[in-house]
Amino acid sequence: MSLPASRSQPNVLMIVSDQHRLDCVGASDDYPVATPHLDALAREGAWFSSAYTPIPLCTPARQALLTGVRAESTGGLWNYDLASRIPALDPGEYSWPRELQSAGYRSRYIGKWHVSPDHDPTRFGYDSWIPLEAYDAWREERHPGRPLPSDWFGELDVVPTADSRTHWMADRAAEFLAEAATADAPWHLRLDFLEPHLPCVPTEEFAARYPVDEIPRWRAFDDPLVGKPYIQRQQRVNWGVEDWTWEEWAPIVARYYAVITQLDDAVGRILAALDATGQASETLVVYTTDHGDLCGSHGMMDKHYVMYDDVVRVPLILRWPDRIPAETRSDAFTYNMLDLPPTIAQAIGVAAPPRAHGLPLFDASEAGLVPSAATAAREHVVSTYNGQQFGLFTQRMLRTRRWKYVWNPTDVDELYDLENDPDELVNIIGEPAAAEVLPELRTRLYHQLRRDDDSMVANDWMARQLLEGRKLNDHDIHIPAGSRG
Repeated sequence: MSLPASRSQPNVLMIVSDQHRLDCVGASDDYPVATPHLDALAREGAWFSSAYTPIPLCTPARQALLTGVRAESTGGLWNYDLASRIPALDPGEYSWPRELQSAGYRSRYIGKWHVSPDHDPTRFGYDSWIPLEAYDAWREERHPGRPLPSDWFGELDVVPTADSRTHWMADRAAEFLAEAATADAPWHLRLDFLEPHLPCVPTEEFAARYPVDEIPRWRAFDDPLVGKPYIQRQQRVNWGVEDWTWEEWAPIVARYYAVITQLDDAVGRILAALDATGQASETLVVYTTDHGDLCGSHGMMDKHYVMYDDVVRVPLILRWPDRIPAETRSDAFTYNMLDLPPTIAQAIGVAAPPRAHGLPLFDASEAGLVPSAATAAREHVVSTYNGQQFGLFTQRMLRTRRWKYVWNPTDVDELYDLENDPDELVNIIGEPAAAEVLPELRTRLYHQLRRDDDSMVANDWMARQLLEGRKLNDHDIHIPAGSRG
């Protein structure tokens, strides 16, 4: 994709949320979560309905978004603030914000960082940073003795919506947009919301929109986890939810819905400020998230130790008026964190990641930018996980249109026939049907991991699991004594 010379460099407004499931965006036409502003953004630009995170964990996903390469290749395996610390991402690594800065862009980062404990965003190309801690101080001054609730299962936020964290961030964004409108330079603004990451603490205004008795059951809620890795059942025990019914989960899911709608309202305020300052027509707007959330699906909390679409399939929206035609739709396999860096670099005309694991999302045409032929040609996506919070547990996932194969090197593997089991309830890894497809899926996964510098397949012992099928597939020993009703 090369843009016509007459087109100037766009401003870049990137909005990244935390743990937002694809099926909880109105544009997905799935669960009844109201996101009118994100829906409008999708109508006015490009909606990618098969976008996947390369790794469903905060720190390594955000590291990948800065560098354009999988976090394993730069040493990022885990969240640095849980259990073992990992080496901080080296500021010497490529980062596309630094390339924008070198091209004359003014920039600011607002919100959650979670990329490095030692280096803040200004070491990676941002001119300034407003951290979440600034909100905590502002809130204490405005509402003494009323910090944000911290119960992991969520509760109501007692402050007015205008004083909530989501809307405080929107106001800080609006201030930057007003300043940028008076400057003779392109700009890049990135907002990383903590929402809808647990604990979900919506204000009363938004919580009231989701009565608990109207929240539909997740389709995968009643998963007995039969024939699946032990650690999935242990995850329920770790959280103390192994015996929970839907009646206990529904209030938590209601708060998740509510805080997403509250986040959407904040996004609407940001987009309104962009319009009010007259900059919308020259701004590339991106919305995505680091990964999804179980939030009771499969009877589990949060993420960790699973590769279900609940946590790996994510929203991805790009709007660029007069460049990306409205109502652009793509079902091509995409990586939000890996494809965005080369896409933005190409749109701006700056250096792309030197060893990119992603591809630009668009090709140029007479009608404007259209979804790229290269991503349309992808036959699979790969996501990874390296354990941490409740013990180390490595996973590598390969998903095709029909099949999802999860390589669990230290436990039973998983294979789901998505055509007949879209909610990933039945692991058929030990069944005769698996024998017909496993060799191809394992070989594909091996070669993709090798191309992406993944050390998991750098030794012969691990390679033999994938290339020679030296992996036990008998999942009978994993059937629990009783199945949850």
